[in-house]
Amino acid sequence: MKSYEPGVNSLNWNLLRSFYVIAEERSITKAALRLNMRQPSLSLALQRLEEELGCQLVHRDSRHFDLTARGSRVFKECEEIYGSAVRIKELTEGDYDETSGLLRLHIVSNLHSQIIDEAIRLLHQRSPSITWQLEVANSGDIVRSIAQEQISIGICLLTKPVVTLNCRLLFREEFAIFCGREHPLFGAKNVVLRELQHEPFVSFTCAVEGLGLEPVAVLREGAGLGSRVAGSSSNLEEVRRMIIAGLGVGVLPVAATRNEIEKGQLWPLPIAEEGIGADVFLISNPNMKLRPVEERFVAIIDELLQIEEKTSSAAL
Repeated sequence: MKSYEPGVNSLNWNLLRSFYVIAEERSITKAALRLNMRQPSLSLALQRLEEELGCQLVHRDSRHFDLTARGSRVFKECEEIYGSAVRIKELTEGDYDETSGLLRLHIVSNLHSQIIDEAIRLLHQRSPSITWQLEVANSGDIVRSIAQEQISIGICLLTKPVVTLNCRLLFREEFAIFCGREHPLFGAKNVVLRELQHEPFVSFTCAVEGLGLEPVAVLREGAGLGSRVAGSSSNLEEVRRMIIAGLGVGVLPVAATRNEIEKGQLWPLPIAEEGIGADVFLISNPNMKLRPVEERFVAIIDELLQIEEKTSSAAL
């Protein structure tokens, strides 16, 4: 380990600070007022610093104030020193803690949510040492993994809360039935569900398997849709691809399809009956103790939900 230079060890940092303020104010009188010191004491501090450094820092003249060439160089170094001191203070302040570790969050794909985005932003801002791992899965897999205590928390779509799990309602995801431009119903102005009962259906895998956790499954059971499944996938991108390709009609989240609607690739069929939707929940297992990083995330979600509730109440 390197030892400090003897000159640095003996350097009085308080004297450097006094000189820095003198140079900034360009006046010993003004610097004395700023430092709440008597002018003779400040003059003596300047003299002691010059003796320690072995050079003159200020031209002494009752009419003018000027730094010597060496005084200017020392002043520039002092600016760096005190700039670093300010940054050190800023680093030790702020609304975040030293919580660290891996936050593994299972989430359904293509969720468009301000509350989730803001929760991630705030937690990173407050606890920057946390490492994030977001894993995409369908709602059925997330619920099953949490129920079996394989994972701790997840964000998924549910038609109703699972009674054996902790379920926090985050928001409602709106869905619609879509078809591609090759489909005969593309551009239709009014459609009733019974017209779609015999249409080939493109579905999420979990709905095909009968897990009953996606809005697709609820729609199929209630309206008798999807008697013939033309294609299925657990990935939203692939379901969307098959619908655009013309394999059949299918249910997709409205927020995730705006670009394709604008490009004329997808058409939301205007169903006369009540709209389709599913609630998005943050779920966890009450039998599992959350790790500190998970507790922090859940706490921020609760904080944002409370703000949202107060804002909604105030609007009423």
